[in-house]
Amino acid sequence: MDSSFCRIATVAAHFQQERVVDFNTRGAKLKIAPKVSDAISRGLPVVALESTIISHGMPYPQNLETAIEVEKVVLDNGAVPATIAILNGVPCIGLSREELELLARLGTKVRKTARRDIPYIVATGGNGATTVSATMFFAAKVGIPVFVTGGIGGVHRHGESTLDISSDLTELGRTSVAVVSAGVKSILDIPRTLEYLETQGVTVAAYNTQEFPAFFVGSSGCQAPFRVDTPEACARLIDENMKLGMGSGILIGVPIPEAHAASGTLIELAIKRALEEARDKNIVGNAATPFLLARVNELTGGASLTANIALVKNNARVGAEIAVALASLRKES
Repeated sequence: MDSSFCRIATVAAHFQQERVVDFNTRGAKLKIAPKVSDAISRGLPVVALESTIISHGMPYPQNLETAIEVEKVVLDNGAVPATIAILNGVPCIGLSREELELLARLGTKVRKTARRDIPYIVATGGNGATTVSATMFFAAKVGIPVFVTGGIGGVHRHGESTLDISSDLTELGRTSVAVVSAGVKSILDIPRTLEYLETQGVTVAAYNTQEFPAFFVGSSGCQAPFRVDTPEACARLIDENMKLGMGSGILIGVPIPEAHAASGTLIELAIKRALEEARDKNIVGNAATPFLLARVNELTGGASLTANIALVKNNARVGAEIAVALASLRKES
């Protein structure tokens, strides 16, 4: 038997001993890690993290190292990390070191799980690495208002013809969670993505800049609708969005650190070539982004992976600071 699948059995036995709770009146089950559950119940800052970046975003062992380091960044900045995934059909809010390693080793054997995939993965007892949309869904269910990712999905290039639009955008339109990201992945059509977010009623703000970031580069050339300059300003925005009952999320675009944005031009050239290759090979849908990111990493000699890791850590720092500010604001009120 594959050693990775042996680990699944070990992990399953471990968490079946923990508290598995109902998260709605229909009796659906999920597992909340004790530290995460305690923090939520006490109103302490918690930051949700996705798991697709572990299974599909980068190779082993960088994926495991990055997952551990990102959680540490969240902790070091005063918040509790809650990486989300589905293991053996049970949605898990907060993963152990062993569970993180399981996802990292299994890699693409784990199903990339968006909102539409959740019922199937749970019903079949499968393993799912949550995308932005699925992570938002579970974060909202348990009351985690801040979620950190690398970059969100969007309208794919030529999306006006293919209608290839990420479910991340519709989730932002109907789920009240603030998403902290380095903007939209630059392999996508950023102007159309921003237009679609406006249609969905999503508040979009750039952090410490007027221009909306484009993942590997600090500026997309598109003006952000709003600007926020401090964690406290972000916290007030999130708080008012929830008090007003808007029912939609907030997207906060954080530019990649300047030291890593220098390789942006090289990466953009690689993206153009990777897009041509994807089109020639007819790679579309949810297979497109993993292919493009992996190919860009090959073409840049690893520069894009280094930049990717740097921006995720930076987002984790900013997201944790926002979560801390939001928890403090709510205690004051």
